[in-house]
Amino acid sequence: MKTSSFLYLAKFWLKTVLFKKKDPILGSVIITDRCNLKCKHCSVNNITSIMHPYSQIQKEMQTLYDMGARILFIYGGEPFLWKDGNLTIRDLVIEAKRMGFILVNIVTNGTFPINLPEADLILVSLDGDRERHNAIRGNTFDTIMENVNKATSDNICFYMAINQINKDAVSEVCKITKETNHVKAVSFNFHTPYPDTRKLLLTSEEKKSVCATISKLMDEGAPILNLKSAFPYLVNNSFPTPCYQSVIIENGKISVCGRCIDEPGLCDECGYFFVAEYTLLFKGNLKITFETLKTYLKFI
Repeated sequence: MKTSSFLYLAKFWLKTVLFKKKDPILGSVIITDRCNLKCKHCSVNNITSIMHPYSQIQKEMQTLYDMGARILFIYGGEPFLWKDGNLTIRDLVIEAKRMGFILVNIVTNGTFPINLPEADLILVSLDGDRERHNAIRGNTFDTIMENVNKATSDNICFYMAINQINKDAVSEVCKITKETNHVKAVSFNFHTPYPDTRKLLLTSEEKKSVCATISKLMDEGAPILNLKSAFPYLVNNSFPTPCYQSVIIENGKISVCGRCIDEPGLCDECGYFFVAEYTLLFKGNLKITFETLKTYLKFI
């Protein structure tokens, strides 16, 4: 990370903590909900299957920037499916960089070739070893690993949503992360239970066991892009929600924190590690703050 970028983010943290401001720093844009997969834990794919036009996405990214967001995530559906004429996701990343976003990140299922060196981080979903990943996402494990190994830059982070199917595969995913070219780290979430996927939700005891496993792996040097200090809050869902420092825009609609905020009661069962980490960070939790510095400067 550039020194100027680090100083900007540090100033934002200081201003937020001291003056209890609720301005966003992280913005997400949904460019389509079209997806080539039907994953068992997903409730937001192929609802409209609309590819939003470049001009609209450009305006939405500018809206996020004008609100104060400087870290951008580009989501689908599957964002590598997105096209507008000859324009592809690369054009969106380049435009976001031109606007002034400090970090531009993509979240993908990894089933398309990964040739996007302009992105700061590409989060590729890997939901377990071959057997458990394929049980969740269909027969895609080998395709994803091939695409990751053929990627054109070292800007990949695996991204695992932990649920009842794959809760015992955390160690295996860390091993794969460590042994795979172009992959910096792995980032974990717990499954957040939309009504149609509630059976995949972990109990508090199961979350506690998983966090103990992740903590042990961290102590052993596994490249994990999460904050151990946030684990007790995640186990008991005792972190404050929503995260006001994060906003998401989809087809002109802006939501605080994430698109799941409109689901009644879902915030109380939030499994997003970043929500716990960011809300605690911007509440001024010093342990979280020091661990954020250590972790993010290492991997980003």
